[in-house]
This record gives sequence, structure tokens and C-alpha cells, in this order.
Amino acid sequence: MTTDGPARTATADAIPDPVRRARALWLCAYGLFSAGDAAGSGELNARALALFTTAEDRWGTAAALGLRATLALVRGDLAGLGRDGLRSALIFRELGDRWGELQTVSPLAALAEIKGAYEDAERRQHEGLRMARELGLEAEVSARLSGLGRLALLARDWDRARDLHEQARRIAAEQGYKYGEIHSGMGLALGARRSGDLDRAEAYLLHIRDGYAEVSSQAGDHLLLAELGFVAELRGDARGAASHHLAGLEIARALAEPRALALSLEGLAGAAALPGHATAATGAAVLLGAAAAARRRAGAPLPPAERADVDRITVAARAALGADAFSEAYASGARLDPEEALHQARTALPAFSER
Repeated sequence: MTTDGPARTATADAIPDPVRRARALWLCAYGLFSAGDAAGSGELNARALALFTTAEDRWGTAAALGLRATLALVRGDLAGLGRDGLRSALIFRELGDRWGELQTVSPLAALAEIKGAYEDAERRQHEGLRMARELGLEAEVSARLSGLGRLALLARDWDRARDLHEQARRIAAEQGYKYGEIHSGMGLALGARRSGDLDRAEAYLLHIRDGYAEVSSQAGDHLLLAELGFVAELRGDARGAASHHLAGLEIARALAEPRALALSLEGLAGAAALPGHATAATGAAVLLGAAAAARRRAGAPLPPAERADVDRITVAARAALGADAFSEAYASGARLDPEEALHQARTALPAFSER
């Protein structure tokens, strides 16, 4: 796993049997994804899938499709995620491989959640939890409990969400599963902020930032910065909020994930709306319009349960501008790509041009 790409390829090419070679490539791709190298993982997984397909190896095909679905989630390719994830789950189910089927739970449940299909997401998480417990895979138990905790947050059931995330965090810590500790800790932070406990939310976020930097992912770092930005905004700290969201924006650009980019724009809109004057509110409306358009293009408009931040920011910007001026600026932003909208908002808000 520590060798470079050509060395890994040469090692795999030395295996004469194509199925064994494909499995070596897939296993390496799986490890690279876990280590945060999505690009390297995708390259090796594509080679593995081609070999599995040619050899008509159904298990290998399902495994490679499952990993490709997870990689699609990272990129924001929701159509690819659904196509590959469902096919992988079906093949594994036909083969009677519960471990393999379990690997498809996370991406498919995430897709359902993104689409606002919460009953489907909860069903998948519960099925995954049952399989994980039957197989004795405690790290997966932690992951599924965190997934159910997220759904409880969306239902505004703060106590249940906190209980599920605490269970997940305890199991992750017992297993030495650092990603599980981060995931459950972020769930606790999300719940604290959404229920109005900003100090507790910030404490959870700073604990993640300071305690897990060596194992954090870009996507995780982006969400952490977004949450710190929203905490600052809710405290009335426009400059602090903008600083966090601009740092997150750089990560979103590197990820090239449209929903991450939209979240950064929404956060910046919140910071822009705080001063309460027309120039700043115009920038906020432009950013909100561009963010909504980016989400629509990705096939993932915000479902009602996830609109609390956007609705709050919209109310503030509309109050400063009036309904007609807000609608005009919002529509203008929706016609711009995210970078154009950001440039226009920065022009209107010189304080943000420092970054």
C-alpha cells in the first residue's frame, strides 16, 4: 500500500491468473480508498472490474461495482452510485454473501438520504445493522448506528440521535475504529448545533479537528469547516463564519463534488446576510441561487428536512432586500456557475476578498 502506482501495477501484472490478479487489484483499491486515495483506488478498481467482467467472476464483479458505487458517492455521481450499488447488492444477495451485501448499505442508504427517501434509508441501515451484528462486525455496527443517528437528526429527535451516536462512538472506541469515532462525534456535533447548543457543538468539532487530524478525510474536513462556520454565523460572527466557509470552499474545489461546493456557498451566504444591509444581502441571495442550481444539476436538491440553514439565511436576506429584490438576485445567482457567483458576491462584499 505504500508503493507508488506503477509499482503496484507491476506487482499485480506479475500474477498470471487473471481472477487472482483482479482480486489483488481490487484489494489494493479497497485499501487505497480506506487510506484516502480515491483517485488511485478508482484507477485500480477499474482494472479489476474489467478483469472480473471478462472472466465472468460474479463475486469479483459485485465487489468492484460496490467499491465503484462508494467512489461515486465521494464524487457526487449519484446516478452512478445508484446503478452500481444496486447491481452490486443484487449479485451479492444472489450469491448469499452477506458481507458483500453489507458493503453496499452505506452508499445506498446515503443515496436514499440525499434524495429525501428517509424510510428507504432507515430500512437499509436497519438491515445493515442486523447483518453486521450477525457477522460480528462491530465496526460496521458502529457505522450503522451512526447512520441511524443521522436519520434521527433529520426527524428532529434529538434525544434518540444523541443516544445512537453515543452508542456508535463507544463501540468505535472499543474497536479502535478512528473513522467511526469521527463519524459518531460529528453526529453529536450536528445534533448539538441543530438543537441550539452551540458551545457543545463547537466542543465536539474542535475535539475532532484536534484529535483526529492524522486520519481525517477531505470530505470530513469540509463538513467540519462548514459546521464551524455555521456555529460562528449563529453567534453573529460574520468574519469568522466566512473564514471557515472559505477554507471549506478550497476543499470542495479539490473534491470537485457539487454538493460540497453548494454547502460552502450556502455557508458564505449566511455570513453575507449577517450585516443586514442591502449590498451584503444581495450577495447572499446570489450565493443561495447558485447553490440551489448546483444541487439541482447534481440531481440532489435539498429535501425539506435539510433546509433549516438555507431557510434561515433566506429569511434574513429577504428581510434586508424585500421580496422582489431578493427574488431577482436569487434568480441571477441561479444563472451563474458557482465560481461566477462567488466572484460576484465577493465584489459586493469587499471584506470577503481577503481570502
